[in-house]
Amino acid sequence: MCLMNADGEINSCGKIISRLLLHLNGAVTKSVIIFTLLDVEDIHHLILFLSRKGIKDLTIKDYSKTQVKLPTHLFSCLELKHLNIVGSCFNPPPSFHGFPNLLSLELFSAQFGSSDLGEFLTRCPLLEILDLGYLSYTGNMKLVEIAKLQNLKILSLSLCHLETTTITSLCDVLELVGYLPKLQEFGLDFQDYKLTEGHAKKKFPTAFPSVKALKFTRIGLGNGIMLSCALEMMRHLPNLQTLEITASPYVCIDHTACLIISYLYSFVFEYLSFLQVDDPFPIPIPILDVEYNMMELRSVVFRNFKGSENEVYLIKYFLACSPSLKKIVVHHDWCLGPGEQLIFAKMLLKFHRASPVAEIDFN
Repeated sequence: MCLMNADGEINSCGKIISRLLLHLNGAVTKSVIIFTLLDVEDIHHLILFLSRKGIKDLTIKDYSKTQVKLPTHLFSCLELKHLNIVGSCFNPPPSFHGFPNLLSLELFSAQFGSSDLGEFLTRCPLLEILDLGYLSYTGNMKLVEIAKLQNLKILSLSLCHLETTTITSLCDVLELVGYLPKLQEFGLDFQDYKLTEGHAKKKFPTAFPSVKALKFTRIGLGNGIMLSCALEMMRHLPNLQTLEITASPYVCIDHTACLIISYLYSFVFEYLSFLQVDDPFPIPIPILDVEYNMMELRSVVFRNFKGSENEVYLIKYFLACSPSLKKIVVHHDWCLGPGEQLIFAKMLLKFHRASPVAEIDFN
């Protein structure tokens, strides 16, 4: 391994490390590689070295502007149990027959090559953890391919990677859970996912009691149809205990508009408090003829809170319908200044709580 300094010059310490690696005896079972410290030739040599040392737990982090294509030596590391890749171009060769021992695969901001992603996954039959939420991939996966991974306990997918000819609604995605009996944590990335009113009317399948943690990322809460479907999905997870929602990072309204909205909220609350109105914002039911309750929900984390009406209603739902709730953590978006943050914090504290021990952390 040859380390480089910030100026791109070869670090003399790297030469020493390179010599030391040649004298290592026995297996090297765990390694973390950061590509910003290496050139392409060094990367190839290092991964070749690890492939001959029985590597089982490998983390690769590529923060360079031009992602490095991982060498084919990586796909000869058949003893791998845990593979975590940040960045880089991940392209299995045609001769690759899978990682027979792989238990966890996490691809974050990595680019999957021209290979068939679904076929690749079916060649890793022991997978328990699969995180593809932020993967760059131009192809499409079929749900039937993911359903073959019967050992999955944690699954995170991007909806835009699923085959559009077979995916018509979130209902189809939720049906996947029924084929994964061990699944406990389920994550969906909504980036570039389009949902129409016709899709939203499709009925959800039966309840899935195995899932205890749910994560929605980059979901457009400004879309009422999307919000209703997300709530309906939660309702079919009766043992859901942990919920994490990251709102889509759409461009926020300007600071002045944000300030006006927050002060209007404040004025409404103060005026209705004077009139002794207990519930100034009654919840509009987005799911008709359904008694909405989340009996087991204990923890909620909400990110990119911008103070929109839908976001406020959503938090109010969780407080009003979760008798086991212990804490809601709300991370505000950058567009909310200190004054607006204080106003919204006061607003949230006035909402009814079904749980006597529920706390609200607005930060």
